[in-house]
Amino acid sequence: MKAMILAAGRGQRMMPLTSDLPKPLLQVAGKPLITYHLERLKRAGIEEVVINLAWQGGKIERFFGCGEQLGMQIQYSHEPQGGLETAGGIKQALPKLCSEEDKFIVINGDIFTDYDVHALTKLQLHAGEAHIVLVENPDHNPQGDFGLTHQPLNESKYTFSGIGLYNKAFFDDLENGKVPLGPLLREGIKEHKVSSELYIGLWHDIGTPQRLEEINREMESEHVG
Repeated sequence: MKAMILAAGRGQRMMPLTSDLPKPLLQVAGKPLITYHLERLKRAGIEEVVINLAWQGGKIERFFGCGEQLGMQIQYSHEPQGGLETAGGIKQALPKLCSEEDKFIVINGDIFTDYDVHALTKLQLHAGEAHIVLVENPDHNPQGDFGLTHQPLNESKYTFSGIGLYNKAFFDDLENGKVPLGPLLREGIKEHKVSSELYIGLWHDIGTPQRLEEINREMESEHVG
């Protein structure tokens, strides 16, 4: 199985930290965010990864190269200036993501989590299906995004973690170009093609300089302790 790490975002809310650096290269505890994802994927037995690039993407490509130093194979999906949004970026990368295996993992490059992606490699998906990981709502997203599909009577909404497993046919009807993922997931949930789970472990959306500072302080205090 292959995986895709989303790294094409402009990172406007992280300015000035992202004025000349892509957000996934920002560091937590002395290591780029995206490195944590690559190492976790490797531990789960996933050695082939596609990274999409737009803003300052060349710096990511120069940093990791073809992945040899991690014992992985990294390919890059270059997007136009401004990117293609999440679904559009996945659609463009499909030829690199799908060969023998029809399903693949996608992870946002700007999150920090200890979610075990190995569990996703064991899930079975039928053609056109997807499975997404939800987390408890952080302060910046109190209303949440999606409900738990296996608890239809539970009206609570949770936050999409940016981690999912997709069958390639889930994107069959999508046109090429700039397309967000949210509406596609909502439609898939209505059609019972998208399942979900709730993860209550470590997860942070590194969306602002303040949040990056907070997680670094938290990591430092844990290390000292």
